[in-house]
Amino acid sequence: MAKTSMSQRKTMGRVMHEYAHGELKSGRRGQQRSGGGKVKSRRQAIAIALEEAGASKYESKERNRRNLARSKAKEAIGRTAQQEAEGKAHIGARGKRESSRAMGGKNAKTTTRRSPRRRSARRASR
Repeated sequence: MAKTSMSQRKTMGRVMHEYAHGELKSGRRGQQRSGGGKVKSRRQAIAIALEEAGASKYESKERNRRNLARSKAKEAIGRTAQQEAEGKAHIGARGKRESSRAMGGKNAKTTTRRSPRRRSARRASR
């Protein structure tokens, strides 16, 4: 199997996290809140993770690309089981930061905000 990209590994990690916490479901009925099948087999969870990440060797390249794009779109809008259970808007942070300032991350960038007075003084000088 080909080497997986960073985004594929993140998606696989998210799916396996859902499996470990009992949030991973399969099938059309699994997408609904009531009913549906909770995944109990580790093998099945790995198969779902590979498919969602677009790293399955049983799918075509186009299908894999489409699956990864669908997963990334789902993560971006916060529609994954992990995000809904933990109340997060999106997984991770952009760039090199792994956690946002609000989440108490050590390597989060600090932002300096200008006060409203300075802004109004600048406008007046122009």
